[in-house]
Amino acid sequence: MTTAERTASPDALAVPAARAPGCPFDPAPGVSRAAHEEPVTRATLWDGSACWLVTRHQDVRQVLGDQRFSADAHLPGFPFLTAGGREILTGGTTFIRQDDPEHARLRRMLTADFMVRKVEAMRPEVQRLADELIDRMTDGRTSADLVTDFALPLPSLVICLLLGVPYEDHGYFQERSRILLSLRSAAEDVRTAQLELVDYLTRLAESKQDRPDDGIVSRLVARGELSFAEIATMGRLLLVAGHETTANMTALSTLALLRNPDQLARLRAQPSLVQGAVEELLRYLTIVHNGVPRVATEDIVVGGRTIRAGEGVLCTINTANRDEDVFPGGDALDVTRDARRHVAFGFGVHQCLGQPLARVELQIAVETLIRRLPGLRLDIPFEDVAYRSDMAIYGVHSLPIAW
Repeated sequence: MTTAERTASPDALAVPAARAPGCPFDPAPGVSRAAHEEPVTRATLWDGSACWLVTRHQDVRQVLGDQRFSADAHLPGFPFLTAGGREILTGGTTFIRQDDPEHARLRRMLTADFMVRKVEAMRPEVQRLADELIDRMTDGRTSADLVTDFALPLPSLVICLLLGVPYEDHGYFQERSRILLSLRSAAEDVRTAQLELVDYLTRLAESKQDRPDDGIVSRLVARGELSFAEIATMGRLLLVAGHETTANMTALSTLALLRNPDQLARLRAQPSLVQGAVEELLRYLTIVHNGVPRVATEDIVVGGRTIRAGEGVLCTINTANRDEDVFPGGDALDVTRDARRHVAFGFGVHQCLGQPLARVELQIAVETLIRRLPGLRLDIPFEDVAYRSDMAIYGVHSLPIAW
């Protein structure tokens, strides 16, 4: 591809796309417009380079399900959303940014830890943690910040337990996670946070040689197939993704239900709807707003447009999850909807490894909040909620609630 072909036209949509006044749960207006008018369209990245934006459900599934669209972030043309995003590679490449067979080899080392049967067996422990957090949050109080008191601690406790990471260090890794996920972080700050987190996890892995436990890090050390640095890189992915995603989905789901009291009332009246409601919340909210990146390794036709080898692609899964051909009335939240075809966890061989755990955590979080806090309400005007439009994972920075 020539330099000219890599440069976007002046009228191409800039990504990450700017948000505008309106429903904060909806995709950015420019991306929504593209989904309706030109589902496979050109877009401009932060450095002026061009990529394709793929917005429809069937086209997103085609791209993510076709291994000719590579997840290898080292390939020319791979679309990074920010300069800081590129710096994350300095701390080692995780398997989500690799292709098979290496992707499959590394992923298989973790498959057993996230199988549905294994995760379902954790349900009583996750429920115990959720109840303890609610007990602590409500002890002598009638208000709290749901993010700091419940939504963030719950998945953080669970992923620390799974990995064998001391929870008392959560402040250290959460602060570095925020830097890594911020769309505004300078490249040098991302590099520093990345190296510090990998160094922390490398030292943790080394310590497991003499003090093994049942955590994932310890078992990876015992396998002897990966270096400490490789284990640290894998641990970084699980640690950051394992708490940031579910924490933001929990807070945003709570806000969405409070904003749709008729749907909240349905769940209170029929708690059996919670499992399906979580799938609908995943579809409706879709916290990855800026696209799942790929790069074409061959010329491939998608949605009637030819994507050339070496061209980057961003699959906007939030617009795919609002596709009217698949989810009629998809701009509305409906906890009785069959939303199982959503792509909130991606699609194809790279779809989210931790989705069984995320589902269990979200089901427990939503059910527990509804059951334990019958008077749950937002403690500030809806218009004053601070959203994470500046982060790779969408959500809210805080959520003041009362009961």
